Amino acid sequence: MTDHIRFSAPGRVNLIGEHTDYNQGFALPIALPDRTTVTLRPDDGDTLVVTSDREEGEVAVALHTAPGDVTGWAAYVAGVVWALRSSGHRVRGGTMHVTSRVDVGSGLSSSAALECAVLGALATAADLHVDRTDLARIAQRAENDYVGAPTGLMDQLASLCGEPSHALLIDFHDDGVELVPFDPAAAGVALLLINSHAPHRHAGGEYAARRASCERAAAALGVGSLRQVQEHGVTVLDGVPDPVDARRAKHILTENDRVADAVSALGRGDFVAVGRLFDASHASMRDDFEITTDHIDLIADTAVAAGALGARMTGGGFGGCVIALVEVDRCDAVADTVRQTVLRAGYHPATVTLTHAGAGARLEQPLR
Repeated sequence: MTDHIRFSAPGRVNLIGEHTDYNQGFALPIALPDRTTVTLRPDDGDTLVVTSDREEGEVAVALHTAPGDVTGWAAYVAGVVWALRSSGHRVRGGTMHVTSRVDVGSGLSSSAALECAVLGALATAADLHVDRTDLARIAQRAENDYVGAPTGLMDQLASLCGEPSHALLIDFHDDGVELVPFDPAAAGVALLLINSHAPHRHAGGEYAARRASCERAAAALGVGSLRQVQEHGVTVLDGVPDPVDARRAKHILTENDRVADAVSALGRGDFVAVGRLFDASHASMRDDFEITTDHIDLIADTAVAAGALGARMTGGGFGGCVIALVEVDRCDAVADTVRQTVLRAGYHPATVTLTHAGAGARLEQPLR
């Protein structure tokens, strides 16, 4: 007999398709092997008492919590409680402990990993049967409306639906998910994850500003989202009077095309082509969407100059991580060059690791 439920969910890396989710476009993330795990001992009380291996003390979350009641890291837990109840689902009280191996503030979606692990544990405790897409929407609502971060749905779908050796082609017009084989090791290629350790924060005003800019561009074109003009190409953006909004929209339209091209290249096992698309995506984020930094640009440019097939920032921007596709026999040289160059430039030492597509959210220990 066990008196607890253990549920885990991964962080994610987005291979390509940045800021396309809230524009009803396409993205191609993978779930990471690094996970957040929640251990829940449920009871029939009206409070969830939460602790974390990364924070001191405990936070009491009332089951009738409302936005604004809880702040800080525990707001993500409270937000899930609130979003579940707001969706008409039962939530049980109890004690919850969170442990995580997903780096916080690095653009690897530690927030979605936490939300989805909490959501899975609470749903299991209450014997809820909700499909993964609806679970993702509940987790997104927690982050948008309780925490106050206006993120799209990609992070939660990637955390919930990830599969080993596969990327997820997500169509945000209908939130459909299609598995795409992603096994670079079989082609003698590795995926390097380069953590700049420059904090990345979704709740910051820059993310919200980019979303608002895209919405203004769509409104100028008389459509509800930029997805509706995708087939017309970038020339349609001549109808957007604000040049900044037009550049933001250009990134979205061209990024959607790069996602499609990446899926096609992966189908051929052509990682050289995928690398070129990484480079083009990074240039678009730097020049049109303006969400990279000098620090991040240095890492991406250095990786490519040292022999990577391609490199790009991943995540919402303004810090976080860079991913690079590198032939296996060049990994050490690329990693060493990046580390040395970053140090010489006076930045925080970069952490370079090999990563791969891992499994999505799962129940590790049922209540018996």
